[in-house]
Amino acid sequence: MGQVTGKGAESQMGGGWCPRGGRSGPASSLALPLGPCVQTLLRKLQSLVEVPGRLRRWAAPGADPARALHCYARARAVLRHYRHLPSFRAIEDESHAIMADLAQRLRARLRDDTLDPKELTECVEMLLQLEEPPEELCEEFLSHAGARLETELAALEAELPPADPSGAAATPPPASDILDFVDRGSSAFVGNLCLLAASYRSLFEGCPGVGDGRLEAFAAALTARYFELLERRLALERGLGDTSLLVRALDRFHRRLRALLELLPTAGAEAGAALVARAAGERVARYLRALQTFFLGCLGDVRQALAAPRPPGKEGPGLPDLLATLASSVLGQLKAVLAYVQLFTAKDVAFASLPYFKGEFCVEAVREGLVVAFVRWLCRTARGFADSPAERGAPAAPPALLLLLARLCLDYEATTISYILTLTDEQFPPEDTGPAVTPGPALCAEARGAAQRLLDHYVQVQGAAVAQMLRKSVETRDWLGTVEPRNVRAVMKRVVEDITAIDVQVGQLFEEGVRRAQSSDSSRRAFSVYSSSRAPGRYAPSYTPSAPMDTHLLSNIQKLFSERIDIFSPVEFNKVSVLTGIIKISLKTLLECVRLRTLGRFGLQQVQVDGHYLQLYLWRFAADERVVQGLLDEVAASAAHRCLDPVPMEHSVVELICERG
Repeated sequence: MGQVTGKGAESQMGGGWCPRGGRSGPASSLALPLGPCVQTLLRKLQSLVEVPGRLRRWAAPGADPARALHCYARARAVLRHYRHLPSFRAIEDESHAIMADLAQRLRARLRDDTLDPKELTECVEMLLQLEEPPEELCEEFLSHAGARLETELAALEAELPPADPSGAAATPPPASDILDFVDRGSSAFVGNLCLLAASYRSLFEGCPGVGDGRLEAFAAALTARYFELLERRLALERGLGDTSLLVRALDRFHRRLRALLELLPTAGAEAGAALVARAAGERVARYLRALQTFFLGCLGDVRQALAAPRPPGKEGPGLPDLLATLASSVLGQLKAVLAYVQLFTAKDVAFASLPYFKGEFCVEAVREGLVVAFVRWLCRTARGFADSPAERGAPAAPPALLLLLARLCLDYEATTISYILTLTDEQFPPEDTGPAVTPGPALCAEARGAAQRLLDHYVQVQGAAVAQMLRKSVETRDWLGTVEPRNVRAVMKRVVEDITAIDVQVGQLFEEGVRRAQSSDSSRRAFSVYSSSRAPGRYAPSYTPSAPMDTHLLSNIQKLFSERIDIFSPVEFNKVSVLTGIIKISLKTLLECVRLRTLGRFGLQQVQVDGHYLQLYLWRFAADERVVQGLLDEVAASAAHRCLDPVPMEHSVVELICERG
């Protein structure tokens, strides 16, 4: 170390030469003790001389490099200022060499993959204190942090089955639930990303050479991968499971993401909110499919109950009981689903404050996508039993099921739809400026249309069944060679029995309806083979076999002045209208079948007996007895027209035969 004089060191170090008394001078300084300023100066010089030793001791591997940096930082300015002096230059060079060795070891440590975020931050901070290039340190910091975060993402991905774009392979159930997955992702990946973002800002903010947006791009790429993994894990939630567990998982994800966005506003705020919205929407869509499956299962139970054989003397559940069970089960399931979905908008859920869950979720996802969609699907499904032809080999829907579904849709139109929509709007209130919603009357109209189509189809099915019996009875009989009638044919009794059974069945679900006032002699009305007149013998004297056209012409003229009967007109929602429709189809079929046959005298008389028997019992089921009488008169007139020997039976004999029958 070079020679340094006291006065020179004093002036260079900025210390003053301050003896206790008198003027200063060389002779007096040797005689007097050293002053406090000189002692302070000597202590400073001593500290500078000891700097290399201290740095070597503290910067050694496994020692205390932070203390070495602190010591070096205090001495660095003085050493640089006096580096023109050989003694100080030697101290500085030795100290610089020690710290350069420390920097090399810190850089080597920086490349260690086992560093946790805290150790990484401390290492980079010490390198910055050693005046290492900030741009290089920034690259190494992000590279090391990215490698660690990629490792955490890989650990999450290892829990997921390999992605199958085709979806053909069956994926095994996940090893852990969605809440555990989100917890690990939030605590490990998102937590470390937040820590690294905060460290990056504290380390490199304001450093020259560090470009803007580098951290944002780095974080955005990693969060995009994390969102993709979470999306894949959410896709494995194929069952309904525990909705509260899913809501808690999404809530924790959103809370941790919100903490990250406070540090990095551009690190995927929209993507994260969209992920939560898609997860909620997918769960609502699964609830819709579950409701549809539940309704089809209830329909299967109803069909099984209708088709189950009944032991003698034991009756099964009636149609009102089946309808009440079906309606209450479906409505109860729908209310339970709304309660589960309401968890997504609970007040203690963080993401419920998002604009999507305040408006679009309530209206489009729940009201329109779940409730309205289910009601419309229910009406389409019920209507499908009437519109869709039965598949080959598949049994057609039983008529009782058509009747029950018609009543269900009618009840939905009357009360259930308005109740469901009111309940939905109370639990998920729509915004005043939100999207347009389906009005209740439109849904009610769809339900009524489905009920009307089902009831019309029920009438057609039951009418076709009765008509089929009548058609076969007409086509398989020899009307020319038949014997003189002594009894009512068995098929007519069967027709009356079936109509009576249908009357009982319809009466279980629909009101009686309004009948036209009946005449006093309805059950005793004469059945004419000549015309629709109440006097059967009125036109008999003018009828001769040589003039058959006169009778036919007379019948046609009578039709001009009678009310036209519409066979397939829509029925009303009451019992008498339904029975009237079935009777019209049955008797119209009988009329058309008779028109295609050629009859002898006894064949005509058998038609006369059968027609009178039908009139005795069928008029009470129809809304207007004139419909039954008019069709039966046409049957008789057609039989007379097709008869080779039209000699009618005496009315008293006809009545006697029908009373015995």
